[in-house]
Formats: sequence, C-alpha cells, structure tokens
Amino acid sequence: MWRGRTRKSARVQSWLVRVAWLALPLTVGGVVAGALDDRSTAVQLTGPALLWGCWAVVLVGLLVPRPASLVALRAATAGLVPLAAWAAGSAGDRALAGIHAVVLLALALAPTTGEWLVNGAAYGYERRYLLRVPAPLLFGPIQLAALALPAAIFTGPLLLASRQWVVGAVAVAIGAPLAVVVARAMHAMTVRWGVLVPAGFVLKDHLSMLDPVLFRRADIELLAAAAPDSDALDLTAGAAGARLELRFTEPQHIDRMQLGRDTPAGYEVQRLLFTPTRRAALLAEAGERRIRVATPPPRTASPS
Repeated sequence: MWRGRTRKSARVQSWLVRVAWLALPLTVGGVVAGALDDRSTAVQLTGPALLWGCWAVVLVGLLVPRPASLVALRAATAGLVPLAAWAAGSAGDRALAGIHAVVLLALALAPTTGEWLVNGAAYGYERRYLLRVPAPLLFGPIQLAALALPAAIFTGPLLLASRQWVVGAVAVAIGAPLAVVVARAMHAMTVRWGVLVPAGFVLKDHLSMLDPVLFRRADIELLAAAAPDSDALDLTAGAAGARLELRFTEPQHIDRMQLGRDTPAGYEVQRLLFTPTRRAALLAEAGERRIRVATPPPRTASPS
C-alpha cells in the first residue's frame, strides 16, 4: 500500500518538476533576453546559447533520471533566483520570473525530488533513500558550491564575448577545472543512501563507511526512530535531523572511516544510527518488506 502511494507521489512530483522546467524559457528566459538587448551582439548570442545548453542538459536529466540529474537540477535552480533578479524588467516580469525561479528551487530541493532522481538508476526491487547532508556542509558550503558551478561555466565565455580577452581566458582556465571539482563534490552528496533491497537493508555512505554494507533481514532486530540519548554507533556523518536506529540480532562488522586517516577502523556493532531525508517513508516501506519497525523512539537503550 505504502509503495503504491510512494510511486504515485513520485510520478506527480516528477511531472511537476518537468513542467516547471519546460516553462522556464517563457518566464525567466523572456526577461533575460530583454536584459541583453543593449549588450553587444557577441554577448547576445553567447548568453542565450549557454542558457539553452544548460536548459537542455537539465531537461535530459529529468527525462532520464539519475543522481547526476539531481546535481544539474539543483545547481541550475540555485542560479535562477539571482539571474531572475538581475534580468527582471517591469514589475510584472520581475514578479513572474522571480516566483517561477523560487518555485523551481523549492521543487529541486524537495526530498521527494531527490528520491525520484536517485532511484532512476536503482536496480530491480531496490529503493534508495537519500541520507541527509552533514550539518557542517549544509549551511554555507553546499549553497556556495551550487552557485559556484554555474558561475564557473558561464563567467569565462561571457567575458570573452565581451572582448575582455585576458580576464576571460583566465576565467575559462580557472572555471573549467573548478566546475569539474564542484560537480564531483556535489555528486558525492547524492550517492549516499539507505537502500531497501530484497535481502534486507544496505547502508551506503562513503563519509562514514569504507564500503556499502548489506544487513540481512534475518539479522535485523528492529529499525526504529532513535531516542535522543541513544548511544548506538553514530554513522550520521554529523547530519542534523531525525535519526533512525538499526538494531541487529547479533554483532555486524563495519569498517568505519576515520577522520584524518587513510585507513578505516573495524567495528563490531549491534546498533547504529543514520539519518535519511524521508524517515517516515523509509520506515513505512521497510515494514511492508517484512523488516520489523517501530515509529516512536524506543524508551530504553538495549546493550551494545
């Protein structure tokens, strides 16, 4: 039952995002074209060409969902709000373009959008649930990265089109490798998952663990909302938000990454913590897959 509602919600979300993105040239595109009217011919050609290229790349990503599609969508929508603010002409144009940009950004950041796109590459009967971004990266670094990616791509070509040859060449030389580095860093945040598979549950998080680990259904005692004072092994990578506690019938081996070291540390654990973006959805589907779950936080902590 829950899986049916989840799939229906994902379909609705996917079409909302696609329609909003398809309509973008009619709103933000229009005010950008107007803002470029007094620019040189080279800039008038280069700017729209870059924007149409970006629009096409994101559209393909939305039609063929992948984790990389989520990076493209979120980076592109992060740049839409300042672009609409810069380009807006009349009050009506400004309001329409600004509202559309904000709506698209909200849709791109929605957990259901992220879940839909990362599951585009899921295998068979598995279901991927994104893990929350670590708190030290959430407030500042992620936003800067999302803005830096389009800036690194657009700045150099636009400067060259403006005949600022030296500055433009430097911007291209710096922007190209910077865009690759930032895109890879953002992509790394989209491949951290809790995955429901036919055999049980897989935790895949390169920030906390050396390799993905499969926990068989028979070895899972309980998947539950974690108590605030839980002393289970913390694999949340410092992410804020509601945590889940995974308990096992017998100790499981985990190779945990150690901060500042190249080698992992091995642990035998009977309980661990992780932080999905959609905790209630994961619990509901896990229950339908015959994993024992409990929604309220456990009142007492079981021994490690």
